[in-house]
Amino acid sequence: MATNTQVLFKDFPEGWVEEKHMEVVKTPFNPETVAVGDDQILVKVKFLSLDPYMRGRMTKAKSYVASFEIGKPLQAGGIGEVHRVGKSVDSVKVGDIVTGMVEWAEWSVIPAAGVKKLQEHKDVPLSYNLGVLGMPGLTAYGGLISIGEPKEGETVYVSGAAGAVGLIVGQVAKNKGCRVVGSAGSDEKVKVLLDLGFDAAFNYKTVKSYDAALAEHCPKGIDVYFDNVGGEMLDAALNHMNVHGRIPVCGAISQYNATEPYAIKNLSMHLIKKRLRVQGLLVSDYYVNKELMAGFTKDVVSYVQQGKIKYFEHIVEGVENAPRAFIGMMKGDNTGKQIIKV
Repeated sequence: MATNTQVLFKDFPEGWVEEKHMEVVKTPFNPETVAVGDDQILVKVKFLSLDPYMRGRMTKAKSYVASFEIGKPLQAGGIGEVHRVGKSVDSVKVGDIVTGMVEWAEWSVIPAAGVKKLQEHKDVPLSYNLGVLGMPGLTAYGGLISIGEPKEGETVYVSGAAGAVGLIVGQVAKNKGCRVVGSAGSDEKVKVLLDLGFDAAFNYKTVKSYDAALAEHCPKGIDVYFDNVGGEMLDAALNHMNVHGRIPVCGAISQYNATEPYAIKNLSMHLIKKRLRVQGLLVSDYYVNKELMAGFTKDVVSYVQQGKIKYFEHIVEGVENAPRAFIGMMKGDNTGKQIIKV
């Protein structure tokens, strides 16, 4: 009998996630006989998206998304081919390529209501629908446009700039006529940013201090800080924000594995004297914003097709390698979107 490879969640980590917190299992599986509910579909998973927010699902603390369940497969945004449909499903059919939340697995039974048929774009890889044309792309575009409100000639600073979201933020800002500065965790990533057209970039692991690096690379201050990092980097950026600056807070990856959270020191006085706008964001807010969604489709899809946005994927083959890939992503091993090719 055929098998289905799955990755199960084993335990809540304290500090850094390790492979022991997940388990790869192979279970007997027959796609023709597995139970599929009336409102469900069975998909053969092609690609999985690994994202930093998943670390928040590996805790018992309540958040905007439910924790992973011990002993159950982890979940991720994915792309798959519909293999079977429940008798009440008429939104998709067998053979359709769809995207939605799936298990870290080769095969996944999921609610039909949570999937979307994919529109194929000429000369754009299918997996881009999990990156620049998917959740990270909309996160980047939505946060930058709706909160950052970049204006031509302004300075936009992006931390975590070589990640799935940061790469898009910087390039959209360049296409909007801004001066763009990014930080990343290696000299190789800094070179990637400069090759993509960032006006300046630095390796945050080797600079004397974040404050000194921002003073050097943002001599006229920062108008928009797109924050993917939080912690000490946010503290330093506050020192260099211009009056009426905007800070879209997308992530805080420096804090996700911290057992002692970093306490921001510079917030109150900078907020007051500079009249700063600091706002957190969740991509779910943008899916219901018809005007922003239309702008995203118009701008980002056309930018990609015209070569005005170049995108990188860090692809690892085999769902059994997803735990190692996830841990590597959390430590900054990837450039661009971390994808598992199932």
